[in-house]
Amino acid sequence: MKRTIRANFDESAGTYAAYEAETDHFSTLAERLATELATQYDGTITRLLDAGAGTGASSSPLAARSERVIPLDVSRQMLRQNSFPCRVQGDFDTLPFQTGSFDAVAFTASLFLTPSPEAALEEARRVLSEEGVVGAVAPEGWYIDGTSVFEQVDRDSRSPSPTEAVSKAFEETVDTVSGVWRLDVTGEQLRQFYQIPAVAARVYPRLDPQERVERVQDLLADVEGTGEQRWRWIVGR
Repeated sequence: MKRTIRANFDESAGTYAAYEAETDHFSTLAERLATELATQYDGTITRLLDAGAGTGASSSPLAARSERVIPLDVSRQMLRQNSFPCRVQGDFDTLPFQTGSFDAVAFTASLFLTPSPEAALEEARRVLSEEGVVGAVAPEGWYIDGTSVFEQVDRDSRSPSPTEAVSKAFEETVDTVSGVWRLDVTGEQLRQFYQIPAVAARVYPRLDPQERVERVQDLLADVEGTGEQRWRWIVGR
């Protein structure tokens, strides 16, 4: 599964960056997560691991709350569009860093993409300093006019790990605080999000990238109106 996830994101760098340029959604989530991490950490965050940094939408907001950010991602193609120095290609389950290397680890819209969030959190704890903090953001769903979009179209959008599994992994690993953030969205932004091949794979995982994107666009063609995208945030230490 991990090889498939990496291949999906290698295919997604351009459309991911285009969605972020249009909406600023990932940078908004990262900014909010950075604030929560800083609130929970005693002192100044000197080194922060941006776990699942992708093209860099999360790296800049996180850098505003720490002295140094190290972007890490499993996808080489995504990292090539990340302008931060010291970019590292790596897996959440086997982080290529020494024990106690960071004051904070941030999984902005990424931890739910691993099939083993509990293993990733154990690795995050290993690379954290004694008083370090770890945070994540995971999807709660898209809602138009108060109704779940995928209930309307009678189709599931599934991540490798559901948000409930991410929350459980946190609760079993660290002392946590959590909540839900809401971002305003339109039907057109929903369709643009699912133009990202790695995202479309959550709906049609067995199709090739182009076909899965086309099928999702057909599925969502009649979704109109305004609504919200809900994200669960969790921070622990």
